[in-house]
Amino acid sequence: MKWKKIKKYSKGYLFLLPNFLGFFFFMLIPIFMGAGISLTDYDGFKQLNFVGLENYMNLFKDEYFIVSLKNNFLYTAVTVPGTVIIAILLAVALNSEIKGHQIFKTFFFFPSISSMVAVGIVWAVLFNPSRGPINGFLEFIGIDTPPLWLASTDTALWSVMIVAIWKQVGYYMVMVLAGLQSIPKQLYEAADIDGANKVVKFFKITLPMLSPITFMVTILTIISSFQVFDLINVMTKGGPGRATNVLVYRIYQEGFNYMRYGYASAMAYFLFVIILIITLIQFRGQKKWVNYMQ
Repeated sequence: MKWKKIKKYSKGYLFLLPNFLGFFFFMLIPIFMGAGISLTDYDGFKQLNFVGLENYMNLFKDEYFIVSLKNNFLYTAVTVPGTVIIAILLAVALNSEIKGHQIFKTFFFFPSISSMVAVGIVWAVLFNPSRGPINGFLEFIGIDTPPLWLASTDTALWSVMIVAIWKQVGYYMVMVLAGLQSIPKQLYEAADIDGANKVVKFFKITLPMLSPITFMVTILTIISSFQVFDLINVMTKGGPGRATNVLVYRIYQEGFNYMRYGYASAMAYFLFVIILIITLIQFRGQKKWVNYMQ
């Protein structure tokens, strides 16, 4: 009997085998290797020396790491709600059959399919404090001292966050649009009969029914915010000073600039724990605000 079952499902398992092998050799093994390297002082050349939790203990003594951690939390605190709120508002606006709504959908979605490197280069030019068109326009309308944007420690991280929200909001807008189109129209019809206006329908019907999509988008944006690297690398290189240095860029510096693979691996697994904890908290709290349709 068992042989018959094996023979029955063998073709399916054979088709899945390449994916399993890829996951095993390129994901599972590196994960365990990275965990092992984080407990050593490996620099890519000398023999691995086991140092235990020393790398993890040094994280909290590393001022540069603490600054990167704070920058990353600020980046997350701004880009996540900013992206989610704007994506919902755009989706609600474009869900109505306004004239040319398909063109607007394409317009807002286009940045999300653009190369992150190209986006970073273009915005770096736009934010140029002396020759950039943004400051040129601000001076034209009478602002004598426009912001220095990427050249100032006060505004550099905020400038990157503006670009990040602009880049990803269209992608999540499409997800919210799909959620909006799955809301039963009978709910809005019943609300019309009761005399509810658009604002009431938005807060009493649209938002509650969108909560599963909002939950998913929130998790995706949080994970994405802790993985930001491209924009930082292209636009600021972590500067000016340490103003835009975030965790992944700090891991890159430790691993590939300073060849401290053990310490960089410890940072990577610390980042993994942060994302895991935040995700678990969200999954635990979803029962209180996510409305799943039965």
